[in-house]
Amino acid sequence: MNRYDLEGRTAIVTGGAQGIGLAVVERMLESGASVSIWDRDKTVLNACADKIGQPDRVQCLTADIGVLASVEAAAKATLDRYSRIDILINNAALVGPNMPTWEYPPEAFAEVVQVGLNGTFHCCRTIVPHMMEKAYGRIVNLSSIAGKEGNPNAVAYSSMKAGVIALTKSLGKELAGRDIAVNCVTPAVARTSGAMAQAPEHIAYILGKIPRGRMLELEEAASMICWLVTQENSFTTGAVFDLSGGRATY
Repeated sequence: MNRYDLEGRTAIVTGGAQGIGLAVVERMLESGASVSIWDRDKTVLNACADKIGQPDRVQCLTADIGVLASVEAAAKATLDRYSRIDILINNAALVGPNMPTWEYPPEAFAEVVQVGLNGTFHCCRTIVPHMMEKAYGRIVNLSSIAGKEGNPNAVAYSSMKAGVIALTKSLGKELAGRDIAVNCVTPAVARTSGAMAQAPEHIAYILGKIPRGRMLELEEAASMICWLVTQENSFTTGAVFDLSGGRATY
């Protein structure tokens, strides 16, 4: 496994206490970074802190990215601890229920969008000015193959992830004249708690769409994401990197 050069860098990983987020955290720590893990589930966050240890290089903060004030407070706590934010991984999201659009609960749709899309906006809006001040930054937003193609019976998740792609492209263009890269990845289904909580028939449907014939491994996602946040990735911005095992058609 390659070791990326993240020595001296400070990263924020939202939803970093489990799933892809946790795999990214572990890979970043192996690569020399310090990491602030944000998660709204305090129980999961505490279990993550116990598992990882390394209190000198790991900060665990309870934060709800769907609430701007919570994001601003967590960003301040991160800056108070590390004095800089070099990397932002917008990973936190909700999957929502599986059902036809005309039956989809409006409150569930609103919550999925509030956390996954508005939350990503809140984090970028809050943290980009600090990156601009330091004249350096790397941002990776977690979208999904559902954001490209739209999964049936997943209207909120598909819509939210499509919005994350557009946000990435817009912000990437705004910051293109600076050494701040903004990219996103579009994973296929991986064995995360959110994904596996979906209806079994829906999991079978999306798994059957993957030419590789299997789920994405968490470590595979972490490999791509961690390279995207290195200084070596100095030209590409506003781009969408595929993690769909061959499903993507564009």
